[in-house]
Amino acid sequence: MKKFVVLCLSVLLGLAALSPSMAAEVPTVRVSYIFTTHHEPFMVAMSKCEGLKDQGIWLEQVVPKEKYDLFVDGEKVARLNVVVAKSGSETAVLFAQKHIDLGMGSLPAMMTARDKGTPVKVLCPLHADGIGLVVPSDSPYGSWDEFLDALRNSDKPIKVGYHSPTSAPRIIFESAMFDNDISVTQKMGEDADVFLVDLKSTSNLIPALTSGQVDAWVGPDPFPEMAAFRGAGKVLMDLRDLPPAGKWSNFPCCVVAAREETIASDGPVVKAFVDLMTKTCSWCNDNKEEAATLGAGWIGIPAEAAKKSTIVYTTDPSENWITGAGVFMTYLDKMGKFKGSFAGKRLEDVQEGLFDFSFVR
Repeated sequence: MKKFVVLCLSVLLGLAALSPSMAAEVPTVRVSYIFTTHHEPFMVAMSKCEGLKDQGIWLEQVVPKEKYDLFVDGEKVARLNVVVAKSGSETAVLFAQKHIDLGMGSLPAMMTARDKGTPVKVLCPLHADGIGLVVPSDSPYGSWDEFLDALRNSDKPIKVGYHSPTSAPRIIFESAMFDNDISVTQKMGEDADVFLVDLKSTSNLIPALTSGQVDAWVGPDPFPEMAAFRGAGKVLMDLRDLPPAGKWSNFPCCVVAAREETIASDGPVVKAFVDLMTKTCSWCNDNKEEAATLGAGWIGIPAEAAKKSTIVYTTDPSENWITGAGVFMTYLDKMGKFKGSFAGKRLEDVQEGLFDFSFVR
């Protein structure tokens, strides 16, 4: 028996000596994303896996669409357990309930989560632009001005749908209504120009339009392009083109965020994940057609629709991006969305607690 124990120990020590990385355990990190091309860099990383080895950081598939190992310069640094969320609002809830460690969702969703006391920090942007206002194919509206005239002159509220209460599409649209003195409500029977309808998920956007549940909706790419591709609607405008010119261009939308305890306990893994997104964002911008095809295949949409996306992928919190984040902060507060620590505050008042850009700077 003694000889057997000695033999087993010798074998284990030998394996450890031959392959230290195999013997060492790596952290397991739970990462969430949403089925939208706004999160295409992550889907591309999961699709191509070792095909991105030349960028020095990549994923290796363990269980398709569920588990991946994260490698940096040939060394495994983490196991990623992948979670699909329906919206940024759901991502915020998952953070609050400690069900995820890293997640991708809209900046307004992360702001409202932080306002409520969820210990989450925004690490970097993931993209800019890629949001559309969609109306029925036979709609008489041909421009933004015609749409505004209809809102002002209709004898009943025009129903406009959105997929998540704290999504960038909803917040940008409602901010534009605020700028144009268009009254908005979510209460049935209340007198207003616009009745906002929570459609709960991006999957409900197109059906809500074709069924007449809503008169229009605002949503992220690729859903505006899909509506046009299927003949279910037409894109009245890309919200980056909302007047005044330039105000909403290159505007913040989805971000990468993490729980503070994850940043403290697994900082190197967080850094590796942000680096993966940075390099894969660049790859997506440089290989737009292939990236669109991969993203479309991942979420099951026509590649032709995905290729028409206006998204620019980036993890750079540029000066323009910070300015846009400040605009979000101002409008969210004006519209009474903040009920906690962010109420009455400006971005500069909360920036240190909201952002951690050390992983991209």
